[in-house]
Amino acid sequence: MMQSETHALQSKTVDRFNQEKLYIQLTRIFLDEIASGRWNLNERIPSEEVLCKTFIVSKITVRQAINNLVTDGYLMKIQGKGTYVTSVLPVIGLAMKTRLTAEMFGEEVKFEKEVLYTGLTEPTQDIRAYLRTEERLYHVLCRRMVSEKPAYLDESFIIYSILPDIEHIDFSKNSLYSILQEKGIKKIFKVIQTIEVSQVWGESARHLELDEGVHALAVHRLLISPDNTPVGYTRFLGRSDRYKFQTEFERIR
Repeated sequence: MMQSETHALQSKTVDRFNQEKLYIQLTRIFLDEIASGRWNLNERIPSEEVLCKTFIVSKITVRQAINNLVTDGYLMKIQGKGTYVTSVLPVIGLAMKTRLTAEMFGEEVKFEKEVLYTGLTEPTQDIRAYLRTEERLYHVLCRRMVSEKPAYLDESFIIYSILPDIEHIDFSKNSLYSILQEKGIKKIFKVIQTIEVSQVWGESARHLELDEGVHALAVHRLLISPDNTPVGYTRFLGRSDRYKFQTEFERIR
């Protein structure tokens, strides 16, 4: 860390009498460091320890602020090396939230996520075309049960080198998005989503308890990092009689 960066940081502070949360104030300070050029593009920012001592805040507060800017694409964490500035451009537009939800029909519904398969795999050419890589891929196949009946399949392909210790991650309790944001060498900056009606065959039909050739809703998502390279690909394939697909748009701060 350069001496000038230390002096620049020490000229700012958080206001503990302000009702605004500390990590929000810290996010704004860090963003100003990037916008002003004191934290330069492709350079490492000060360590968490330095930031904690400078602002007299906890590591949790510093991490929350950094994670905000990682999510927005300004910063990227590289394991063993630190956090780097990856963009100086403001993030504008809309954020999209989606979810697959069960139809309730006025009765209690029990949800369960089953992990059907995890491991290294040799995917089909269309998956490799999505991810634009010849690296090893890790395959995760899960099934969501609604009241003990299959509703949809959740299938993911992750570039193996991006998620350390992937074999020991419990995918039954965590989403791929949250896992990558917390532990991935590269984070998710944007998602390209495609929705289509597709026929189900073979193992997919069997897992969903459908006849082969029946049409189902397919949702494809390509997960893109701040450097515009794919880190993973997911697809949902499900029975339209047991869930609905909901999309929510929200203005980005």
